[in-house]
Amino acid sequence: MSWILNPEGQPQRRRPTKLKEFPKDADGKPLGPQTPGTAPGSPWADFPLKDEYPTVADPVDPDRQVSTKQANRPFLAYAKYRAERDEAHQEWLKRKKEREEKLARGEEVGPEEPDPTEEVEVGCLGILKFILYVALFVVLAGKFFTGSFLWEQELPNLRQFVPTSQRLFSESHLAQYDGTDPEKPVFIAIDGDVFDVSSNRATYGPGGSYHMMAGKDAARAYGTGCFQTHLTHDLRGLSESEMRGVEHWKKFYADSKKYYKVGRVSHPSIDPANPYPEHCDPKKAQAAKEREREAGAGAQKHEEL
Repeated sequence: MSWILNPEGQPQRRRPTKLKEFPKDADGKPLGPQTPGTAPGSPWADFPLKDEYPTVADPVDPDRQVSTKQANRPFLAYAKYRAERDEAHQEWLKRKKEREEKLARGEEVGPEEPDPTEEVEVGCLGILKFILYVALFVVLAGKFFTGSFLWEQELPNLRQFVPTSQRLFSESHLAQYDGTDPEKPVFIAIDGDVFDVSSNRATYGPGGSYHMMAGKDAARAYGTGCFQTHLTHDLRGLSESEMRGVEHWKKFYADSKKYYKVGRVSHPSIDPANPYPEHCDPKKAQAAKEREREAGAGAQKHEEL
């Protein structure tokens, strides 16, 4: 590649005619191939051969002396460390032998001394201890920083991940799980889906604020807010906003970490000739219908434009 960049070639590099401050031997001659005008030699040969550090015996070859310069110090320190460990191990073996001799003579001895140079192996027990310590630290740190051992997080409802066969309830069968029997769980239903709310028996059980909804499908009440008169699954005639309320509560129970779905409830057919359940607040119902009527008219006008 050099002839492409410089076709005429380059002259051979040569040393300057004057050499200053190069190391010399006792006769005043430069050390290495440093004659003025000669081609440069190996850079190691040109390096000043000057080492005034004291020497010590080579730990590997006692008949050889090595310098204590900076480059050799890590090796020398490690060799010293190994020598000290070997010496400690030999002293331990000596003490162990003396103890065994005393035992052979029937003399009383203390507990056996462990080898101070034995390498500690990290096994499964050590790993489990480490994981336990880390988990304990995380839990205590959560309590210190957030006031909650779980860092203000709720444990997931593991029961919802267990594969179970969903049950099919009749209305009379579902009514048996209204919380009056302490031996049975508390179930509620919304739009056909049955949920176990036993974890909050104080609210859904007898005397609770939502006990009237236990053991039945009160889907209509979730949309209208009429918890005394609309404890039925009949959703006919509800406005769009009321239907969104039903879907909201249905999703709330389905996604809850405290409650979980246990099955479906089978309802008898509703006679379409029967009137809709009367709203507990007619003015509120009329206002909701007027808002929907106005929203529908506005959407139609927007499409015409």
